[in-house]
Amino acid sequence: MTNKPQLKEGWNFENSYLHLANKLYTKQNPTPVKNPKLIILNNLLAEDLGLNPKELESKEGIGVFAGNRIPTAAEPIAQAYAGHQFGHFTMLGDGRAILLGEHISPHKDRYDIQLKGSGKTTYSRGGDGRASLGPMLREYIISEAMYGLGIPTTRSLAVVTTGEPVYRETVLPGAILTRVAASHIRVGTFQYIKHYGKKEELKQLTDYTILRHFPDYISDDNRYSLFLKEVIKHQAELIAKWQLVGFIHGVMNTDNMTISGETIDYGPCAFMDTYDPDTVFSSIDVNGRYAYKNQPYIGAWNLARFAETLIPLLDPDQDEAVEIANEAVSEFGKIYYKNYLNGMRAKLGLFHEEAEDESIISELLNIMKENKADYTNTFRFLSLDNMKGMEFFNTDGFKQWHKKWEDRKNKERKSSAESLELMRKNNPAVIPRNHRVEETIDAAVNREDFCLMDKLLKALSNPYAYSPEQEEYTKLPPPSPIPYRTFCGT
Repeated sequence: MTNKPQLKEGWNFENSYLHLANKLYTKQNPTPVKNPKLIILNNLLAEDLGLNPKELESKEGIGVFAGNRIPTAAEPIAQAYAGHQFGHFTMLGDGRAILLGEHISPHKDRYDIQLKGSGKTTYSRGGDGRASLGPMLREYIISEAMYGLGIPTTRSLAVVTTGEPVYRETVLPGAILTRVAASHIRVGTFQYIKHYGKKEELKQLTDYTILRHFPDYISDDNRYSLFLKEVIKHQAELIAKWQLVGFIHGVMNTDNMTISGETIDYGPCAFMDTYDPDTVFSSIDVNGRYAYKNQPYIGAWNLARFAETLIPLLDPDQDEAVEIANEAVSEFGKIYYKNYLNGMRAKLGLFHEEAEDESIISELLNIMKENKADYTNTFRFLSLDNMKGMEFFNTDGFKQWHKKWEDRKNKERKSSAESLELMRKNNPAVIPRNHRVEETIDAAVNREDFCLMDKLLKALSNPYAYSPEQEEYTKLPPPSPIPYRTFCGT
């Protein structure tokens, strides 16, 4: 039974996660802050959730975003989970995030509402439980850019400043981000209950997750193997989408892989400018474990860890259960590559499959790498049919490739106009380029100037528009001898 909505703001909370084993969470309220101020509110998302943006901007509404006020029927918790961080297993948990509860939209969809940076929890491990403004704005920008690109992602509803400092290398303004997710159930959630719980608790969590995300399977006798296959399928599709737009997550630990198939945790992430499969942005990824080229392999590795947690449920015979798990995980590469190839065909205006497609794709990427070409702009200019847009278009290597590509397109039963339309639907004109994100955050944090952020978010809201207003966001940063680096950001 759905709780009655809180009339003013429209909150409509349930707390089904509390029906699970209590070792999976700790009941805990956010830590109140002194002087919260609303920095940005995602009005369109609020309306989609059935919330009243005007009331959310009120003192009472801001109080919810700040953790100073608990909405009716919400029962805040910090969630426990574990995970492999850079390959090493450890106990984790929401060290600075509080889940207010599950908001039920007017369409009966269920969304987790989480406050990130809302104070210490049982799982803080010595941290202060707070967040600074810059990283919270970064998550807002990148997650909303991902949504615009059509990539499954958690969303950002609001960012508020707390009126309190946080202490890192310097003193920074504190902030809290309100994150919206299909759920915060992670591969690491299953790892936690597998290591620290009982089989019955694992079964309870699994049945709950199936009912929440894959309800068609809940009555099936083979629901656990079907569940495993669905999670693998969703992750394969997701990572293919990342690769197609040059997105590098930066910290693909198992606690940052959701069961729902949404991208989560926008810490050291960034979008690739110059095409190079070895690209790493994260300052802590010194060995390149999470480099662009490794993301599909790490995805499969993480899912193997997930499959291990389900062994007790897949079959009473352990050998048979292991075989079921291995067979399911082995499908990841096939599903991923199929989605990636289909996506690359669309980026090149190809509607159907031909034997030479893989070589045409790989040849172009090799030419781009050799010429240090910008990934996004290469495909943008191809989509504009502008063969003067990139310097390397004048090279013999590219001209030879272009002839092969034209011959391949001639095998299609579609017109050139239809091919270009397909390309523009699959090649974004703009991405959240790193230098643009940095200048936007700098203006917001150091000058309290949010105009750049408003403009950037507008450009990123429809990245396939190819509008004149987007042109300024296609420009590359000035050359630098120092590689761009991102930080986990707290």
